[in-house]
Amino acid sequence: MFTLKKVILSASIALSMSTVAFAQAPQTQLQKESYSMGATLGNVLASQVYRQTNLGAKVDMDFAVQGFMDALKNKSQLTEDDMLKILNVRAEQLNKLEEAATEKVAKANAEKSKAFLAENAKKKGVITLKSGLQYEVLAEGKGEKPRVEDVVTVNYVGTFIDGKVFESTYETKEPARFVMMSVIPGIAEGVALMSPGARYRFTIPANLAYGHDGVGQIPPESALVFDLQLIKVEKVGAHKQSFGMPGMGMKGMENPHK
Repeated sequence: MFTLKKVILSASIALSMSTVAFAQAPQTQLQKESYSMGATLGNVLASQVYRQTNLGAKVDMDFAVQGFMDALKNKSQLTEDDMLKILNVRAEQLNKLEEAATEKVAKANAEKSKAFLAENAKKKGVITLKSGLQYEVLAEGKGEKPRVEDVVTVNYVGTFIDGKVFESTYETKEPARFVMMSVIPGIAEGVALMSPGARYRFTIPANLAYGHDGVGQIPPESALVFDLQLIKVEKVGAHKQSFGMPGMGMKGMENPHK
């Protein structure tokens, strides 16, 4: 969602400094410091502009630069109240554009995910549960299966349906440790089927992952694939250390609704 912050009110119209030409590269320490200040601010504001223009919003770059330059001179052709009202209206428009863009992505991903799940279900060795979760046993383990309140340690690779990796404990070289009830439904249901030492591949529908909204780098309506090895199960009362996921801070498995 687009929200207004006071720092943006005086600077958000500094959308691009590309029209400002510098005679030469900064030479002295003061010049370099000053240039760095301007470039850093410009990068932050440019990202806001690109985000808005990518949504289809228009920006008059000449007036954007003029507003920035006026702000540097501590003057303005509009009052702060006027700018607040104007930018609030714009924020509402941008939110609608963002919602429309999200819906478009969600619809496309939902269709791709549905087709992928249908094809995956036909593969030899793939089992589809009533929930829609699909799994394939790569290697069986031995021992007691985890319960919802237990803590488990796993290694895994999480990918999108196109094969792109979004998170891997093998890359971080640190297994993940978490309470079963803290992760997305698809992982909780799947890991409950495993014994220590087992390796399963889970194909998780969006409704058992991050659903219609997505989260972080997970787009809306995305089916996800996890190749997961269960290393250890700790029963309630047996675990004393803190636990959590590496890398994305549990974003690859964490249930955002918990």
